Amino acid sequence: MRKIWKGYVLIAPLMLGCLIFFAIPFVMVVRYSLLEHGGLVNRFVGLENYKAVAGNPTFQMAFGNTMKFLAAGLPLIMVLAYILALLMQKQAEKHKLLKSVFLMPYIMPVVGTVMLVNVVFGETGLWNGLYNALGLPIEDWLGGPAAFWVVVVLYLWKNTGYSVILLLAGLVTIPEDQYESADLDGASAWQKFIYITTPQMWYSVFFALVFSVINAFKCFREIFLVGGQWPNLDIYMLQHFLNNSFETLNYANLSVASVLLFLVVTIFFTGFYAFVKRKEV
Repeated sequence: MRKIWKGYVLIAPLMLGCLIFFAIPFVMVVRYSLLEHGGLVNRFVGLENYKAVAGNPTFQMAFGNTMKFLAAGLPLIMVLAYILALLMQKQAEKHKLLKSVFLMPYIMPVVGTVMLVNVVFGETGLWNGLYNALGLPIEDWLGGPAAFWVVVVLYLWKNTGYSVILLLAGLVTIPEDQYESADLDGASAWQKFIYITTPQMWYSVFFALVFSVINAFKCFREIFLVGGQWPNLDIYMLQHFLNNSFETLNYANLSVASVLLFLVVTIFFTGFYAFVKRKEV
């Protein structure tokens, strides 16, 4: 019993911090989303704010672009990271330098990342320089529809290496004797991947997916610095909507959008975690 209480004492500061800085503010956000803001009295209006925000064209565009970005970026980063991790699996100890190189984009300062994007995709950047040399018309990579895919490429470049490290950490825990037994039984590389590797990697994939989603929302910093407060409509994300609502002190829009984002992410992760639990070895 004493050991249990020692455990509670050790985690108490962390839990207190989560309560003060996360749980209580979130409850306040939910409360604000149900009130009409204006004047000295905030009147309870129920779901009226949710209806107003859901019908807001700006919110619809921001929400749609954010979901489109996640739908394009998450599968690409998970597949690419998984392939790279599999290629490094057999000789993970020999790739320490390569793993450090993979992490370089992840730890690169935001300002440096934005400068690199402008150097490559700016109006007078390297990409347009190549187009000009080939006699092709110059593109507005950051101010037109192509900006969306520039942002996706930026997200992949910056965060794939981190996902590789997370997945590789799961791969190296798979006992080597399982692969050796499969070789003795004449199993092909595909069969070993399906029946040995995949069943033991679901939790590592889930863990990497969680961080990939978190990093996807962090990508707003680069988007904001590249495109500004009102960027090209193709890269106007939900974070722009939240930021602009905060600047105008529109607590209703800010609170409702935050709650809706929380619900979408929670439903997504709950569903995928239930899927992983069913696949548990």
